[in-house]
Amino acid sequence: MGMQDQGRSTRTKTGGRIHPHANKKKHQLGNNPTETQFDEPSYRTVAGRGNTSKIRALATNVANVTTEGETERVEIENVVDNPANPNYARRNIITKGAIIETELGFARVTSRPGQTGQVNAMTVDYEPEE
Repeated sequence: MGMQDQGRSTRTKTGGRIHPHANKKKHQLGNNPTETQFDEPSYRTVAGRGNTSKIRALATNVANVTTEGETERVEIENVVDNPANPNYARRNIITKGAIIETELGFARVTSRPGQTGQVNAMTVDYEPEE
């Protein structure tokens, strides 16, 4: 994948071209999305802006699942559904909103593993579509 440009589009909403008034700047540069796999845990630390750092979960197999106010650290058994992208579920990619299967039942991911490095989830009633 190439560099992710967070600047303004070069096209108008009707498709006409906008001539750039300036070159691309370093602060307009984004990163490619971290597609967190369901696998043996591995992490990467990246520098954020303003003396901060982010921990990216490249792969993980544990989740902090909350049920009725109690939170437990459990193993992830399966990625069942991902409303963000149907291919993510097939490729076992965990993002915010993904439905995962744990020993406590199905849970929806509430954190952003690619930004925080951890999977937080809440149990949900979920009927898998067969």
